[in-house]
Amino acid sequence: MGKTILIVDEDIELCNALGIYLTRKGFETTVALNGQEAVSKTEKNSSDIILSGTLLKDMNGLDLLRHIKQKCPEIEVIMMTEQGDSDSGIKSLQCKASDFIFKPINNDALDIAITRAQNRISLNLKLKDNLEKIETLHKNSIAYQQLFDEVPCYISIQDKKFRLTETNRLFKQDFGHDVGSYCYKVYKHRTEPCLNCPVQDTFRDGKPHHTEEIVTSKSGEQYNVFTWTSPIRDASGKIIQVMEVSTNITQIRKLQDHLSALGLLMGSMSHGMRGLLTGMDGGLYSLEIGLKNDNRKKIEDAAKVLKEVAGRIKKMVLDILYYTKERKLNIQRVNLLKFSNDLADAVRAKAMQHDVKFICKFDNCTGEFAIDPDSLHPALINILDNAIDACLDDKSDDKIHEVVLETKVEDNFVVFIITDNGPGIDTETREKMFTLFFTSKGYRGTGLGLFVTNQVVRQHGGSIKVESTPGQGSCFTIKLPKIQPGVND
Repeated sequence: MGKTILIVDEDIELCNALGIYLTRKGFETTVALNGQEAVSKTEKNSSDIILSGTLLKDMNGLDLLRHIKQKCPEIEVIMMTEQGDSDSGIKSLQCKASDFIFKPINNDALDIAITRAQNRISLNLKLKDNLEKIETLHKNSIAYQQLFDEVPCYISIQDKKFRLTETNRLFKQDFGHDVGSYCYKVYKHRTEPCLNCPVQDTFRDGKPHHTEEIVTSKSGEQYNVFTWTSPIRDASGKIIQVMEVSTNITQIRKLQDHLSALGLLMGSMSHGMRGLLTGMDGGLYSLEIGLKNDNRKKIEDAAKVLKEVAGRIKKMVLDILYYTKERKLNIQRVNLLKFSNDLADAVRAKAMQHDVKFICKFDNCTGEFAIDPDSLHPALINILDNAIDACLDDKSDDKIHEVVLETKVEDNFVVFIITDNGPGIDTETREKMFTLFFTSKGYRGTGLGLFVTNQVVRQHGGSIKVESTPGQGSCFTIKLPKIQPGVND
């Protein structure tokens, strides 16, 4: 490195003397007596260092310096100026010469200038190598960033305080761009770190850890995610950050839950059907006895039992069909008063049969609203049926039981209020009543009715509010938008 030197000067004796001296120093030297010869030799076999005079026969030494630096900028040039000509020396430095020395040549000054030139050559080579490494690193960084962003997982880099230092595109899309925020705040809206945190475990033992969590997106939607963590170490092996990779498995969990629910549904169905078949056997037996003995009362009682059992079987089948196959709403414009009267007509006979007073309040019940009547009608009938059943389950002797159906319009909403004065609902039942397969009716219920009702109301963009006081009764308030998206006013 820096071992070949081209000596350029019109003084051949100076060139030979310098050649002998530098050869003894271990350098390979060649000589050129003018500028053109120097250019030619440089083009054929580039030297590491050029030692040139400022006064040449065919050109100025500074012109040669400029030409060399333009064509071969990696060559270091040392200018030899005439004694006292510091102006030429300064100009040569301005033209990117590595150094200049005065004639006659002082060996020590020459050695120092050559050493400086060698150091510059070494530094430039290192700089070139580093630039190439930086360019390669930059290309790799772009490739890794693209991979980081395009992986269909949530990726975050976290420090020891669980702050997000980097996140990928999908993470930003679903959870925001809050780099610097705490993971547990972004993921779970918590104010303190999660228990059994896999990131904390990886910081502690340096090993990968995994867990399954439920996280909440910036839109409020909950996702099931399967999470792996891995340590990120510095050159000394110290863990400085942890990478967390989370895969969204929500659809898989929904499918598993659905399949599990279908299994429970079959068990619940079998149990419920057994009770219904028992009731049907009893009804048929009574019917046979009545027919055999020509007992009209026995026949009428048997018919009531069979009718009730048939109604319960029909309701169970409809609930099962709704649950097992999600259906799209068939939105129609429906007259609100007529719809309310249809609801009342559907349950009035049952209420009268069991001496439950049925009251309708349809004073503020005008105009039309947009619904799927085939799904909303049975959903609301289910709540009315439950209200009547609640009155039948009330063992109070001094109470006249009643169920009230009120329909009214509030701004852009239609509100159905169903009230009973039965035994009321305790807090635990209220919290679980819309849960799949939960029932408080024993063998008489499948645990599908209120679950399906809630699903239908929510599908319409509505809500159900339940208020109840044990011993005094319950109130269900169903609030629905008058207009559904895509339906003209």
